[in-house]
Amino acid sequence: MTKAELITQIAQESELSKIQAQKALESVISSIVKTLKKDGRALVYGLGSFDVVKRPKRKGRNPRTGEPLTIKAHKAVRFRPAKIPKDTINNGK
Repeated sequence: MTKAELITQIAQESELSKIQAQKALESVISSIVKTLKKDGRALVYGLGSFDVVKRPKRKGRNPRTGEPLTIKAHKAVRFRPAKIPKDTINNGK
C-alpha cells in the first residue's frame, strides 16, 4: 500500500476529504518520529511499537564491485506489530 492509497482509504472510511486525511496521516507520522527522536520508543495501541535500535559497525561488500567495505554504526527503527494485527494476518480473520 502506498501513502496515496492509504490517504484515499482513510478519506473514504472516515468521510474526510483527501486533504484532511493527508494532514491527519502526516500528523500521525510526524508525532511518531518526534516521539522516537525524544524517547526512543513509540507505542500505538492496536498497531504496534516503534523502537530506535543501535546497529553496530560491521563489514559488508559493495554489490557492484564485490569490494569489501565497513558499514558505520547507526541507529535504525524497528517495528513490532501488536497482537491484533499479527493474529489477524496469521489466522485470516
